[in-house]
Amino acid sequence: MGRGVGVAEFLAGEGADLVITDLKNEAELKSSLERLRGYKNIKYILGRHRISDFRNRDLVIKAAGVPLDSIYIQEARKNKIQVEMDASLFAKLSGARIVGVTGTKGKSTVTHLLDEILRKSGNKRVFLGGNVKGLATLPLLKKVKKGDLVLMELDSWQLQGFGEAKISPFVSVFTNFLDDHLNYYKGDRKKYFNDKANIFRYQSKDDYLIISRQASVEVKKYFKGEIKSNILLVGDLGLPSGWKTRILGEHNLRNLALAVAAARVFGVREGVIKKAVGEFKGAPGRLEFVGKIKGVDYYNDTTATMPEAALAALKFFTPARTNKPRVILIAGGADKLLDYGDFAKGLKGRVKELILFKGAATDKIVEELGGMKFVCEGSAEVVDNMKDAMRLARGFAKKGDIVLLSPGAASFGVFKNEFERGEQFCDAVRGIK
Repeated sequence: MGRGVGVAEFLAGEGADLVITDLKNEAELKSSLERLRGYKNIKYILGRHRISDFRNRDLVIKAAGVPLDSIYIQEARKNKIQVEMDASLFAKLSGARIVGVTGTKGKSTVTHLLDEILRKSGNKRVFLGGNVKGLATLPLLKKVKKGDLVLMELDSWQLQGFGEAKISPFVSVFTNFLDDHLNYYKGDRKKYFNDKANIFRYQSKDDYLIISRQASVEVKKYFKGEIKSNILLVGDLGLPSGWKTRILGEHNLRNLALAVAAARVFGVREGVIKKAVGEFKGAPGRLEFVGKIKGVDYYNDTTATMPEAALAALKFFTPARTNKPRVILIAGGADKLLDYGDFAKGLKGRVKELILFKGAATDKIVEELGGMKFVCEGSAEVVDNMKDAMRLARGFAKKGDIVLLSPGAASFGVFKNEFERGEQFCDAVRGIK
C-alpha cells in the first residue's frame, strides 16, 4: 500500500465507504493492515483486482505505478467514474500554492533544502507533500489553508495525475531527465518524458520553471509545445564562490543551485539562503554518511536506483592517480530495462571490491564485467540479503576504506523498496561492535 495507507486512513476517518484492492496479499501488507484495523468502513480485496470493483463507485484513487493500459482504470472511466491521484486531487481541492520538484534524480535534495530555506526565512506556513517518505498528501487537507505553500516532490506517476487534471505547480523545478523506469514505460523514453512534462505543461505566464541545463536540452528534444511560464535556467557552475556545503558530490551541488534559484523566486534574503545551504545535511539515503567504525567510512546511497546515480557517487570517491581504490561497493538488484555498460566500465580504478544483490540488473552487470580484463582487486560476490553483503564488506574493508551502498538498481526481489534497503544497511552499520 505504501503511501496509500495514509490516504486510506484519511478517507476512512472522514467516513468514506472504501474498497481497497491491491495485488499484494495480506501477509505482504501486514504493517499497513495493522494501521487500518480499527476502521469498519473498509472492505479489502487483496492479492487480485476484480473488474466489478471499478463499477458503481463515486471515485477511484489510483496509486503510483498502475499500468498505463490498466483494464481496471479503463473500466472505471467507461463507467464515468472520476479517477484521481492523491497529490493532484489535493492540489485541486486545497487552494494551496503548489511548488513542484521533479526530475529523474535530485528531487528529494532540492525539495528538502528548499523547505529548510523557506522555514529559516520565517515562513511558518510551509508543508511537505508528494513523494516524500512517510507522508501522504491528501491528509494535508486538514492542515493547509488557502494560500499556504506546499512543496511537493513529484515523480512521473504522480505527474500523470497533474496531466489528467490539466494543472501544473505555480513554481516548478526540473532537475534532470535520464533513462529510468523504462520497464514501466515499455522502453518508450518519450512516454516517460511526457509524464514529467506535466510539471510545466499547464503553467501560465505568471508561473516559474526552474530548470537545469541538462533537463532543458531534453525539453527541446521532446516537447514541441509552448512553455508559457518564466524560465530560469540554472547552469552547471553550482553555488556562488565561497559558499560552504556539508553534502557530497558534484551532482548534489547542481541540486543545491536549483533550490537556491527557487528560494530567490520567493524573495528570500541571500544571507538566509547561504546559511541554510551551509547547514543542510542532505536527504536520507543520498550519499548519507552513516559513520566511521574502526577507520572505515560507511555511506548510504540507497536511492541511487539507476547506474548513472551510482556512478555519480563513485566519482566523488575516485582516488588520486597514485592511490589504489578504497571503495567496497554494494550494488546491483532488480532491473528497470536500463543499460549497464558504462556502469561496468566506470568501476575500473574506483572499486576495490564489488558485492552485488541478486537480480536481473546484477545479471547484466556480471555479463558486462565478463568482457573486461580488470575491474577490482577481487571478484564480484552475489548475495541475496543485507546481512551477507555486510559480512563480506566488513571482511574486505581495511582502515581508510569506504563501504558504499549505491546500488544503481531497483530493490525489488530482495527488499520491499529502496528505503528498507537503506534502513537495513544503516542498522547493520550501527550494529557493528
